Amino acid sequence: MSESLYPPSSREISERRRALAPETEKAFQAFSRQVFADGALPAKTKQLIAVAVAHVTQCPYCIKGHTKAALRHGATREELMEAIWVAAEMRAGAAYAHSAIALATMDEADQPRGG
Repeated sequence: MSESLYPPSSREISERRRALAPETEKAFQAFSRQVFADGALPAKTKQLIAVAVAHVTQCPYCIKGHTKAALRHGATREELMEAIWVAAEMRAGAAYAHSAIALATMDEADQPRGG
């Protein structure tokens, strides 16, 4: 089964999005350019952050696009993999941290019910 849930990114899809909401598309592109421009953080660092976030949000388009952009900005394969490991730890850490909710719920379940 070679069919993917995600259609390949294409110029046609981009053009369709633009045609359906041209002003919003224009604003989004301008916002994106501004966000990823050199600033207090260099563009390379921003792209490494984007790669990590893309792995947490599990967006295949973002993973591919920001990995390519990070490489264009001089990121190494090792830097990319470290960013991905940071994302993995944060995702796992969130599950671990949220265990506090389950533990509190278990404690509440042990309390006698008032009535």
